[in-house]
Amino acid sequence: MADDEASVALNGTQVSYIGHDCKDIPDFLGETYGQFAKRLDLSFNELRSLAGLKMFTELEELVVDNNLLGNDLRLPRLPNLHTLTLNKNQISFQTNHLIPLCLCFAALLEHLADVTPSLQYLSLLGNEACPNQLVDPDKDEDDYQRYRYFVLHKLPKLKFLDTRKVTKKEVMEAQARGAFMKVVKPKSEPPPNEGKSESGPLPYTPLPQGSRDAKNHKGVFTKCRYVYYGKHSEGNRFIRNDQL
Repeated sequence: MADDEASVALNGTQVSYIGHDCKDIPDFLGETYGQFAKRLDLSFNELRSLAGLKMFTELEELVVDNNLLGNDLRLPRLPNLHTLTLNKNQISFQTNHLIPLCLCFAALLEHLADVTPSLQYLSLLGNEACPNQLVDPDKDEDDYQRYRYFVLHKLPKLKFLDTRKVTKKEVMEAQARGAFMKVVKPKSEPPPNEGKSESGPLPYTPLPQGSRDAKNHKGVFTKCRYVYYGKHSEGNRFIRNDQL
């Protein structure tokens, strides 16, 4: 226990347990500091779950940057939490029909709205769900603004999102159109010939079987009964006999 407490930085009601590569919140943190900690910093670990927060009943600020938290993140009810930073985790827009609805980004935001009713400050920078050119050079300001509208539609009480204060205009726009502002990557489709077996059936063609194989293509010649003499050519009327 003494060694564990030595790894914790304590400043009044502020508790920091940073850079210990833990995958879950250690039990001793909740047992020792859960009853009075108001600010908890668990950055630079390998957290995949925050189930250990159930003992931090007085928590007002939570910092869990640079972890491995994803769309399946679930928090216990934290009625006093007003600040949450989840920068540089693994939260993304997942809209694939093969992925359960409970794991999508919208469900995560709805969960936060339910268990953190006092939440006013949220930061998701460095996650795939937060589109900006620092994370993805293909994204632009319009993508980021659509993301803000979508988040504010789900969390209308936010006063600050990422690095910007929430404006009244954004709140109104989020109420009106935020539900339709998902930032989704287009589904990548393989080129027409990719993934098809070379030995598979080819599309119909009137050419003989031997000429259908691109690797063993041969020209096809045959006789034709019709012979063109040019008698009915419209172009011949413009040519004089002395030009023939």
